[in-house]
Amino acid sequence: MRLVIGSDHAGWSLKKAVIDHVRSLGHEVVDVGSYDANPVDFPDIARAVAGKIISGEVARGIMVCGTGVGASIAANKMKGIRAAVCHDVHSAHQSVEHDDVNVMCIGAQIVGPWLANDLISSFLAAEFSTEEDFRRRVQKLHEMDAEG
Repeated sequence: MRLVIGSDHAGWSLKKAVIDHVRSLGHEVVDVGSYDANPVDFPDIARAVAGKIISGEVARGIMVCGTGVGASIAANKMKGIRAAVCHDVHSAHQSVEHDDVNVMCIGAQIVGPWLANDLISSFLAAEFSTEEDFRRRVQKLHEMDAEG
């Protein structure tokens, strides 16, 4: 799978470990920044991550910021993006399986590299369910996107 990964300055310290783990699983990574610990605005990174997904260049994205919350809010402002903060393995998997989440947001101030690896593995192994209930609900999310 081809993925996009981005972080703000608060998530930058964890981003290298995230990229290394994703690559160790055999996936390709597009890194949209940040590239150092200098302050950067997370909405700019969220826009870059979302743009790669919306264009079809990548299948999913991972954002790392301080808590994951700001990244999730910003990414969800983009049409076609369903972002979720995931700090436990169950949410990382179920967000894809039930809600077709395409951006997982994690907080570098909340999780360390070991847990981040488990979250990423769970997120990337998950597939959107074929069950009608989940498909119907996600279709309603698409309709909400279209309404603006």
